[in-house]
Amino acid sequence: MPEISRFFGIIIKMFFKDHSPPHFHVEFGEFRAIFNIQSQEIMEGNLPSKQLKLVQAWAVIHEEELMKNFNLLSSDSPTWNKIEPLR
Repeated sequence: MPEISRFFGIIIKMFFKDHSPPHFHVEFGEFRAIFNIQSQEIMEGNLPSKQLKLVQAWAVIHEEELMKNFNLLSSDSPTWNKIEPLR
């Protein structure tokens, strides 16, 4: 599972040839969550409130890049691009 971005102890990943709807995976310590790219809402799992807000803000800023990565990773020749972290 490629790492797309990392910031403030939060790791953002995507699977190769993953299922719809378009989403990304988040790890923070022992917490795990899956976020819908378009709504920025948690589909599964949980995060502490502070990290949830950080991930949602980051996802709004990078929605287009996240969709591009989801589509690239779903192709027959999967590739991806790193996305800038929050600073």
